[in-house]
Amino acid sequence: MNLFKKFIVIALAAFTLNASAVGLAENATKFVGNITTRGQVRSDFGTYWNQITAENECKWASIEGTRGRYNFDGCKAAYNWAKQNGGYFKFHALLWGSQYPSWLEGLNVEDTKTAILNWFDAVKKEIPDPDMIDVVNEAIRTGPGKYHSNYTKTKIIEAMGGDNNGDYTFIINAFKEARKRWPNAVLIYNDYNTVQWNKDEGIQLIQTIKKAGAPVDGYGLQAHDMQKLGGAANGTGAGGSCLELSTLKSTIEEIWNKTQTPMFISEYDIATEDDNDQKNCYEQQISYFMENEHIAGITIWGYIYGSTWTTNGNSGIIKNGNDRPAMTWLKSYLPSHPGNNSTGLLGSTPVEPEPQKPFKGKAFDLTEPIEAENFDIPGKGKNEDGTSNASYSASGSCDGTWNTTYREGTTVSIGEKNGGLVLGCNPTGNYFEYTIKVPEAGNYVVYTTVAADGDGAIIYKVGDKVISDTIKYTGDSWNKFETTRSFVTFDAPGEQILTLEVAKGYIDIDKFEFTLTDCVGEGGCGTVSIPTRTSSPKLQHFTVFDVKGSVITRVDNYTIEGATASLRLSPGVYLIKSDTEIKKFLK
Repeated sequence: MNLFKKFIVIALAAFTLNASAVGLAENATKFVGNITTRGQVRSDFGTYWNQITAENECKWASIEGTRGRYNFDGCKAAYNWAKQNGGYFKFHALLWGSQYPSWLEGLNVEDTKTAILNWFDAVKKEIPDPDMIDVVNEAIRTGPGKYHSNYTKTKIIEAMGGDNNGDYTFIINAFKEARKRWPNAVLIYNDYNTVQWNKDEGIQLIQTIKKAGAPVDGYGLQAHDMQKLGGAANGTGAGGSCLELSTLKSTIEEIWNKTQTPMFISEYDIATEDDNDQKNCYEQQISYFMENEHIAGITIWGYIYGSTWTTNGNSGIIKNGNDRPAMTWLKSYLPSHPGNNSTGLLGSTPVEPEPQKPFKGKAFDLTEPIEAENFDIPGKGKNEDGTSNASYSASGSCDGTWNTTYREGTTVSIGEKNGGLVLGCNPTGNYFEYTIKVPEAGNYVVYTTVAADGDGAIIYKVGDKVISDTIKYTGDSWNKFETTRSFVTFDAPGEQILTLEVAKGYIDIDKFEFTLTDCVGEGGCGTVSIPTRTSSPKLQHFTVFDVKGSVITRVDNYTIEGATASLRLSPGVYLIKSDTEIKKFLK
């Protein structure tokens, strides 16, 4: 399901939730939830909370201790509570470098991949419609081969695509696999120490996976580091007074500004024996979280003293059956403070989508060249029909000579080259969308002007359908732009979204142009005319291709006839292209 539809569905669910009068946050714009207690859903859970996360019962090791034998009883107890009581359920966690089955450490890469996908399928069967999923947990890269949890004790990373110098491919693929199985769920990346110690690393991770197309809907900040000293070095919240509110506010805003990703306070706990310290932190931090429009929900990590993972379980806010001051304050605050939530996720008002728009204000006519840097202006959310409003996904490293002002607010590298602007530094996976107007259905020749220092390739798509061959190009200079040619087929006329996707990077892209033809495939046929753009004779640049589309040579001449006559080629069939026509000829 597209994100906008998800907004609508979940928002409607919120109405049901509110009608059920579950929890202290029943009328709030975001949930305030908690976890199971020693593996159980307490009978008083719904008195306080409207969202549930199984502390351990949904983790892989808890369910598949013996390979191929699954026990979802504990996990489904939490899931069933949410379904039966109008609450939200989060699955925690799908992929994690800890609390995985011990037998996983003995598997090779191929068997590990099989085990992971079988695990995903088993969860899908038993938990078909969770509201949220912690898809990947604690995978921030803290150094070569080092992560927040012990991913390197197994072949998880390799099995899911690797992590080449921190590109987090294994995370990206995990999210894609999750989206296949749970199109309606809110998919979350979840990690710890992301406010105090590893803020920058967390931001970089979210930026990286989003640029590469990971369908991540939310960023889970575990918030174990909400005390001044951050707790112990591992983020357990074991000491110190409250983190300065000014620091917390500036950090959250920085995360939002740099990731543009809704946040969840996913594991909030203030672990201290000092009642006043705990209450003060709750007052400052929970109230800020409720009012921050970019935070979609709050999960407190335990409410019964002695039952949580911190020292003596001292993060609990009900002790010996009595409310600690933090709980007393929470009971007073939440019913009268609905909070602010503009994320479009879960309890908030649905965000109206804003569709992507043609860069020039109207669809591009295929009879004219399209400059690659003029991709559509991104919208917000998703269209109702599921199409993306992102309009591009771009990453890549460039030096400081690249233009950063032409398309401000994007992550696209645009360079001043080849007499104009080009899309540069495009690795595999970058894509750009264009609103085009197809005059009539049929076969077209597409000419794409590119440069590379080595091998590159692109493809064209309409929707999910690939309409071109893989257009391969091998160049020897980033400053030498040449024109490739291929055939594409448009099934229908009219306005539609064209995607130019980098099938193999790196490659720079200048422009592209389409010409209707009755030629199909490598051989082509006849002469294909392109509308003449000048009436005065001029010296033209001709490119010669073999029937497979490979560039043979280039020649300058005033006419195509003069150019073909001047060529010294081996016998065979060739194509010659100028700015105004393409012609098949025999030598």
